[in-house]
Amino acid sequence: MDASFHAAKEDVCCTSCTGAHGMPGRVAWLQGITLGWMLLECAGSLVAAGQAHSVALLAFGSDSLIELLSATVVLLQYLSHFPLKKEQADRGAAVLLFVLAGVVVCIAGVGYRNPVRTSWLGMTVTAVALVVMPVLAWLKRREARRLRSRALAADATQSATCAYLAGVTLAGLAAYAAWGISWVDSAAALAAVPVLIIEGRRTWRGEGCGCA
Repeated sequence: MDASFHAAKEDVCCTSCTGAHGMPGRVAWLQGITLGWMLLECAGSLVAAGQAHSVALLAFGSDSLIELLSATVVLLQYLSHFPLKKEQADRGAAVLLFVLAGVVVCIAGVGYRNPVRTSWLGMTVTAVALVVMPVLAWLKRREARRLRSRALAADATQSATCAYLAGVTLAGLAAYAAWGISWVDSAAALAAVPVLIIEGRRTWRGEGCGCA
């Protein structure tokens, strides 16, 4: 296939990523659920982090805040009275992925050896997130492929990463409650950083139009 065909294909992809036709109902529904849950998750995890002195809960709460911003970026892309170009939405989503990677590294590094306390609130919030976020991530990926939206695909990655961080945070809190191991959650959270960086670079470059 010649270069003109690929250029035309990219033009179609880019056009379909815009919000010219208004916000699809499924996107509005998904992002509404995301915003509502992330508000509760962020508040609950940060309160629990303060009570338990947990680095992983603080990182998890920071992830919840960034997930709120990421969902907002997707919504702004479709609002006619707040025009947001596709490239701006893509790069905004990519920056949020990079910021989240930096937040996880900094928080884990600073509090690596800090002792934590058992937090039933933290375990409850992360357990619920471990169920809710994979479902939201799957639904967002499906819509991202259908709409060819890189911003929504990046937001799906945020949701999937939130589920991963919920799992490792819950494991760390449980390990401390059972055996007094305080460093597991911070070490496990660092494993999410390469995923965030790779996805952030792909989103920034506009690769795959979120449809891969």
